[in-house]
Amino acid sequence: MKEVGWGVITPESGQIAREWLGDTVEFLSFHWHGETFTLPQGAVRLAGSNYCTNQAFVLGKHLGMQCHVEITPEMIATWCRDWQKEQVERAGPSVQTPEEMQAGMAAKAEALHAVSDRLYDRWIQGLV
Repeated sequence: MKEVGWGVITPESGQIAREWLGDTVEFLSFHWHGETFTLPQGAVRLAGSNYCTNQAFVLGKHLGMQCHVEITPEMIATWCRDWQKEQVERAGPSVQTPEEMQAGMAAKAEALHAVSDRLYDRWIQGLV
């Protein structure tokens, strides 16, 4: 199922997810994919969404993500120019139009960057 646009991510409730995401209950992230993946052996799921069970995982010092916590308003505007290439017949619950994606995107991206800062800060700790 395609997941294109802003959507809610729900962190897992376990200790490892809390180490990576703190007390975050849920957050809005950006998506642009039509595929998904299974967790690698030994990986721990950090978060999922209604349309994609595996949105983020850790495996040792490695962090894997389906969602785009690194997104900027400029990236969204660029990607929206390619929306037609996604061959989406119509927007729906998991797919937004370019207009929907760009509505309020500066505030959404700013809030998402607080989540990405936490994730990347935690990831960097594992590199030392």
